[in-house]
Amino acid sequence: MTLRLSHAPNTRDLGGHLTGDGRRVRRNLLFRADSLHQLSETDLETVARLKLACVIDLRSPTEIARSGADKLPVPGPRLVELPIVDLDLFAVLVDALSRGGDLEFLREEAPDGGAPAMMAELYRRFVNGEALRSAFAQAVRLVAAPENLPLLFHCTVGKDRTGWLAAVILSALDVSRDVIMADYLRTNEFSRDFVDLVLSLLDGRVSDPRVVMPMLEARPAYLEAAFAEADRRYGGMAGYLREGLGVDDELLASLRANLLEP
Repeated sequence: MTLRLSHAPNTRDLGGHLTGDGRRVRRNLLFRADSLHQLSETDLETVARLKLACVIDLRSPTEIARSGADKLPVPGPRLVELPIVDLDLFAVLVDALSRGGDLEFLREEAPDGGAPAMMAELYRRFVNGEALRSAFAQAVRLVAAPENLPLLFHCTVGKDRTGWLAAVILSALDVSRDVIMADYLRTNEFSRDFVDLVLSLLDGRVSDPRVVMPMLEARPAYLEAAFAEADRRYGGMAGYLREGLGVDDELLASLRANLLEP
């Protein structure tokens, strides 16, 4: 269910998904979002009604300084800044343009596979990067603690870091991979205005603005790259959760008890 926030359109409830044993993820407890720095007053009223106990901001300090801190209800939830720092897509574009580049290196036909290959590698690093894995592990522990619920987590666009954290949590709850993929791809529906804005800013500055589309879209190949890396390194998501993120039986039981309907 989307919250229809006018200035954070990719904000939605992760509840309602069916698990392998026929249970459902509880509604109104766990939310994924894009950046909250530009919420309108009406948006803030909607967020206030969620009665959030915790918000996890996955953006880097650089992103926060560039875009602005989260706007949250007052009195509001506990804010945890948990930066997952790797590929700053905005910085990549700005750097290329500042050097007079035409972004041709992003084309799929580029020698290194361009932006699609770059994005797939980013998702693999979500799984195999030690620092990134540590940050995702901290996020899962926050979600598992009942005092932090209802909880919302977000990055800038709500696509990559937020998308993988949603996939991790839903996997821990035994939601099917097909359902997880469908949820991931919904970002494309809710981020159309953002994509149009980026393309309009590049119009006239590069020969083909749409060369950046692989960086702006949620694509099945990206999430599949992360799942494949989890399969390769840990034998699947269960192994990734246990060995990669340190999700032991007690933590997994807490996640499921708090987030699943009886």
